[in-house]
This record gives sequence, structure tokens and C-alpha cells, in this order.
Amino acid sequence: MSYWKHASAILDEGAQIGEGTRIWHFSHVCAGARIGQRCSLGQGVFVGNDVAIGNNVRIQNNVSVYDAVTLEDDVFCGPSMVFTNVYNPRAAVARKDEYRRTLIRQGATLGANCTIVCGVTVGRHAFVGAGAVVQKDVPAFALVVGVPARRVGWMSRFGERLVFDTEGRAVCPTTNDEYQLVGERCELIGEGSF
Repeated sequence: MSYWKHASAILDEGAQIGEGTRIWHFSHVCAGARIGQRCSLGQGVFVGNDVAIGNNVRIQNNVSVYDAVTLEDDVFCGPSMVFTNVYNPRAAVARKDEYRRTLIRQGATLGANCTIVCGVTVGRHAFVGAGAVVQKDVPAFALVVGVPARRVGWMSRFGERLVFDTEGRAVCPTTNDEYQLVGERCELIGEGSF
């Protein structure tokens, strides 16, 4: 076995688990799930059948990754954050054919107790603050907070808050990556040491 699982974890037959992945106490991975290499699934994590998880993803305790969710490489899911897959659920109304797909792009951070309402895309290296409720797409490198979530700044790939000069340029203080504001977007224009 090229991955590790705690004795209390349940992995349904057919689940694909990448090399070096670790699955902790009381987690459940359904048969159709695809999980990449070097991932960590904390205590009490649930992964549905129609879920794709990239490499080096960190899912903290008590997170349920429901059907129709895709997490690209290097995504961080904070403790007890929430994904949904039906926009208007009712216990008495079956809506499994109405799942809305959710895409979390490479390197994004989803803070503790945030909620990602189904059908959105969170951009590359975006940062969703703790407790935020995301109801619409989040641009790459954006920092969003609040209920509903709104953009309050920009973050570097390294997770540093970016401060832009009058020409719309910023440099990550840790890596020296260079960024440029282009309208309502932030673009990486020069890579430093990250």
C-alpha cells in the first residue's frame, strides 16, 4: 500500500488514493473518489464518489467534500469548512440530478468554517477568510472575507498580503514574486524564489 490510513478510516473499494497520502481517524472515502499524491485528510473527513482531489491537498478535520467538487493541486481546506452541491435543498425533494459543480483552483486556501456555495470557482492562490460565505466566483490571488464574501485585497502565492504601488505593481515580501493589477484581476508577472 503506497498510502497510509488509520485503522478507523473507511476506504470503499474502488477509491483511487495516491502515493504518500495520509487518511486519519474516522474518515470515509467513497468508491468513486480520486485522490492524488501526498495529500492529508484529517479526522472525520468525508469524500464523495464524484470528487477529484489533486496532489498535495490538505483537508483539515471535519470537512465533507461532496459530489461535484474538484480540488486542484496544493489546495488547503481549513477545519470544519463547508462545501454544498445543491443550491436549494429540500429533504422531501430529490435533487441529485441538479448538483452544481464547484472548482477550487491550484493553491487556493479555504479558511476555517468558511462555506463554499455550489457552482462557483475559487481562483488560483485565492484566499477565503475564516467564516466567509462564498456565493460567486473568486478571482485568482483574491483575498475575500465576510458574509457574503467580498474582495478586500490580494494575496501572493506564498500567502502574503500584497501592497500595490501607484502603478498597480506589488512584490511578495518573502519570495520577490512580482504582481500587476489589470482591471479587476491580479496577475503574476515575474517569479521569485517560490
